[in-house]
Amino acid sequence: MKIAATLLVLSFLFSDRTSAQHVQANQNLKPMNTSSDHYTFQLSNKVTRKKVSFKNHYGITLSGDLYIPKNTDNTALPALAISGPFGAVKEQSSGLYANQMAERGFIALAFDPSYTGESSGSPRNVASPDINTEDFSAAVDFLGLQKNINRSKIGIIGICGFAGFALNATAVDKRIKAVATTSMYDMTRVMSKGYNDVITAAQRTQTLEQLGLQRWKDAESRSYASSTNNLPEKLTGSEPQFVKEYFDYYKTARGFHPRSINSNASWTATSPLSFMNMPILSYIKEIAPRPMLIIAGENAHSRYFSEDAYKAAAEPTELVIIPNAVHVDLYDQFDRIPFDKLTAFFIANLK
Repeated sequence: MKIAATLLVLSFLFSDRTSAQHVQANQNLKPMNTSSDHYTFQLSNKVTRKKVSFKNHYGITLSGDLYIPKNTDNTALPALAISGPFGAVKEQSSGLYANQMAERGFIALAFDPSYTGESSGSPRNVASPDINTEDFSAAVDFLGLQKNINRSKIGIIGICGFAGFALNATAVDKRIKAVATTSMYDMTRVMSKGYNDVITAAQRTQTLEQLGLQRWKDAESRSYASSTNNLPEKLTGSEPQFVKEYFDYYKTARGFHPRSINSNASWTATSPLSFMNMPILSYIKEIAPRPMLIIAGENAHSRYFSEDAYKAAAEPTELVIIPNAVHVDLYDQFDRIPFDKLTAFFIANLK
């Protein structure tokens, strides 16, 4: 099945200086670890990590890693729920963030969204703006039941596509006291309108017609076809810059994980349907008076999502643009991710 070429971005969504030659060379820096227990970062010696699981309101069991600071007293600590990027797993960027924030004194939960990673849900590799928003609230449920966590001091961090879900969850779930996003994507906007809102009404209609036909095929075969717009196994050099950048993270030793959809699989072909009529930032103003921190790279192709969310939000909201950074820099580059800023933000607002 072929969907409008302008929707190509939907399959990668996970920034502006990487050349094709550089990306290809990165594949040979070191062998990729393809074991399922592999993490793409080193656990801090100041932090403990333990596997946890919890259910959301749709009955899906979510799998997470709880990062806990070592050498703390019996004081109940503030906590953070973290997920993203869209198509990634907790052993990648969200775990890296959780590890760093735990080192700074927070209990942090990195979790796999419904239908992905080690979380349950069938069919696999399906996304939903409703269910993925609920995933954050379910994480807050879990954190608030832990004896070593102060349930009045819970915040969330959303990365890439899960930044939009994090904002949606914060708007509806008043238990969340503060929210931060990095390299944000509004998944409902990009799926319904395309990157930079270039999809015409005719193209949207054509896409919906094609997705409807694919549903017939899925029903007839009693299986769910995969999207064909996943990342390439090799680069030719003619790909859009954002594809080269995603490749550099997901398809090299830098960020590859066998359970990551973007590294080793693809979304189901009909996954965009649930996003087409569901603008998740409609109620962004209702996050106020709780604070919001929005972080984006100066050279990120996704920067406009963060800037538009900032303009649409009510105070108190802060937009931080990281000089010279591209979209995927904020996945794992310690010299670009402003962990000190995130720490100060949550210390000030989880009180």
